[in-house]
This record gives sequence, structure tokens and C-alpha cells, in this order.
Amino acid sequence: MSGKIIAGGIVVIALLFGVAVYYFQEFYYYRRVEPAADEIALTALAGGVAPIPAAGVQAIDASSSPIRYRACFTTQLALADLEASYRPYPAAEPLNAPFWFECFDAKMVGAALESGQARAFLGTADIHRGVDRVVAVLPDGRGFVWHQVNGEIAH
Repeated sequence: MSGKIIAGGIVVIALLFGVAVYYFQEFYYYRRVEPAADEIALTALAGGVAPIPAAGVQAIDASSSPIRYRACFTTQLALADLEASYRPYPAAEPLNAPFWFECFDAKMVGAALESGQARAFLGTADIHRGVDRVVAVLPDGRGFVWHQVNGEIAH
């Protein structure tokens, strides 16, 4: 009988731990942030970072990791104009956002990037040490921002 109690206790503890991990990953660390007017910015081909016109910016961030930033926005700039003026980001891989941040769909953005429908641009290089801000834009003007490890951290 005591074996069943011990096994049951282990299962309950594991379940509680799983719930806690889920809560911390999806809710605890994230917070909505009020983006600055120049929050959506791209690196120009000629150098320098410049803000682009963006409306309806929604953003979340977390102090626990530099790669938890996500944002969504819309812009009136055409993809052709963006491509002619701003530096592309060929290795863009959108990271998942918490389910409750509904505007950011990493799977949809990733598929659009793979198909060539969306374009990714360098927002800010090394916004944190070894982390770039990446901005992806769809032809309809919807845009998505995330932070991505750039592989330049020396070991």
C-alpha cells in the first residue's frame, strides 16, 4: 500500500511542477509593453537604423531573456520600397509567442518567409549582446518583430 502512496505522491508533485513550468513560460515573465514611437526601426542598406511608419504596434517583453521580445504592427510601406532601402535578414526564424499574444503567429510568419511571400529585415544588430532584432513584413503591410540569437557570442 505504501508503494501506491509514494507513486501517487510522485505523480502529484510532477503534475504540480508541470503546471508551474507552463505558467512561468506562458504568463509570469511576459508583460505587455508600451512601444516607443520609433520602436519599429530597420537598418538601412547605407548603414544606420531608422524608424519606419508603423501603426497599431502591440508588444510584449520579458526581463528573463533577451529573446522574448515580440511585436506586431502594420505599415503602409510597400515590400519593394523596404527591399530597396533596408538590409535583409536571410536567416530569420520567428520564435513562438505565448498563446495569449494573438497577433503574433510564428508558424504563419515562418511559412510566409519560406515561401518568399514575406520579407525579413535587420531591425537592430546586437540589440542585446549576440541578439538581433528582426522585422518581417507581409505584402498586406502586417509586420512582426522578434529577437533572434545571431551566433556571434564568443564562447
